[in-house]
Amino acid sequence: MDGTFNENDISHVVDADKAHIWHHLSQHKPYETTDPRIIVEGRGMKVWDQKGKEHLDAVSGGVWTVNVGYGRESIANAVRDQLIKLNYFAGSAGSIPGALFAERLIEKMPGMSRVYYCNSGSEANEKAFKMVRQISHAKFGGKKYKILYRDRDYHGTTIGALSAGGQDERNAQYGPFAPGFVRVPHCLEYRAFEQDGAPVENYGLWAADQIEATILREGPETVGALCLEPVTAGGGVITPPDGYWERVQEICAKYEVLLHIDEVVCGIGRTGTWFGYQHYGVKPDMVTMAKGVASGYAAIACLVTTEDVFDKFKDKAEDPLNYFRDISTFGGCTAGPAAALENMRIIEDENLLDNTTRMGAYMFDKLSELADRHPVIGQVRGKGLFLGAELVSDRESRQPVPEKQAQAVVADCMAQGVIIGVTNRSLPGKNNTLCFSPALIAGTDDIDHIVSAVDGALGRVFA
Repeated sequence: MDGTFNENDISHVVDADKAHIWHHLSQHKPYETTDPRIIVEGRGMKVWDQKGKEHLDAVSGGVWTVNVGYGRESIANAVRDQLIKLNYFAGSAGSIPGALFAERLIEKMPGMSRVYYCNSGSEANEKAFKMVRQISHAKFGGKKYKILYRDRDYHGTTIGALSAGGQDERNAQYGPFAPGFVRVPHCLEYRAFEQDGAPVENYGLWAADQIEATILREGPETVGALCLEPVTAGGGVITPPDGYWERVQEICAKYEVLLHIDEVVCGIGRTGTWFGYQHYGVKPDMVTMAKGVASGYAAIACLVTTEDVFDKFKDKAEDPLNYFRDISTFGGCTAGPAAALENMRIIEDENLLDNTTRMGAYMFDKLSELADRHPVIGQVRGKGLFLGAELVSDRESRQPVPEKQAQAVVADCMAQGVIIGVTNRSLPGKNNTLCFSPALIAGTDDIDHIVSAVDGALGRVFA
């Protein structure tokens, strides 16, 4: 688009939206007197709304999804060609793109071997939880059913996924939740002082040891799995301290606890490796992924397991219950793996993992320079093009800024034509982290534009 788009061309679309669309994560009262924003077109890292206004998208579709950028004709063509040949058949049978993408995906995940297709990150996590429960009944008399999850981590919107949700505001008013889910503390070293008895040194080991303490308190014979994000996303863009993941791995092995890594956000290049856990030498039993798998060009999610987990569902074939009795209707759509194959090719051919590492380091440094000028930035953190800046009223006390001020920074950037994110209705009193996840194609000019917008916004909001 060239900015000359006539908003009257789609006035009926705006009216239809206001009359009938229930937007996600949105309070609709303001739409009684103002129009909702409608995104009309996207190219590269830019999108245009119904008024023709151009925006630089620093959050990859709003929720860290469009990893390879907008307007990829080769992905659209791959999907179109596949839909004409075969659009769908239930996952009880195979498909050509399903088999081929599974093969390519497993090449990127040493130690993993099986791919279960579904249609969303929430659903992928639900499948993992169901597998844990079925293994508990088949192998442990139903006793090893508990699933540990971490404070601040998020695993989806269903009641089952919210049962493993570490963000209290997202969970509020949706209980009661499924039994058997147990929370463990987070490893956010920046807020170690908030944990009673937390040591000044070796916080990573301390945080991991709290997982072991929880297992011992619950009874190791009752704990079946531990579900964690490799880098926490909506809970504040949190990277783990040194020693954390090594100790977590030891604990899981010691107590025969399956390690389930939720890569819905971090997966497929976001942190500069194919998967976030690969930075830390982790060997998971189950990995879930969604958003960036096809960069939003088609709906697809995957649960990937080791062969050992897979074998547990076929070792007693004479038992009519000895298989995973589950189906995902839209896990049978062929558009998802077709798009995912082309998405992966683009990442490889354009060396986007290397670009993510280089541009991530560049953006981290630029945000750190902002912190030198703006005392309201308490900490910059993240990995690759997955970064956050926590805003505090006082660096010494680390008191979070009021949520409205953090949101005002986002609104100011939006007015400048730059879309950034912020922790949103997740953590009571701590929705204070600005979130950045530009497409993996980002260059220095894009990052300079984003950081400049944030610089101006911070100067105005906290003048």
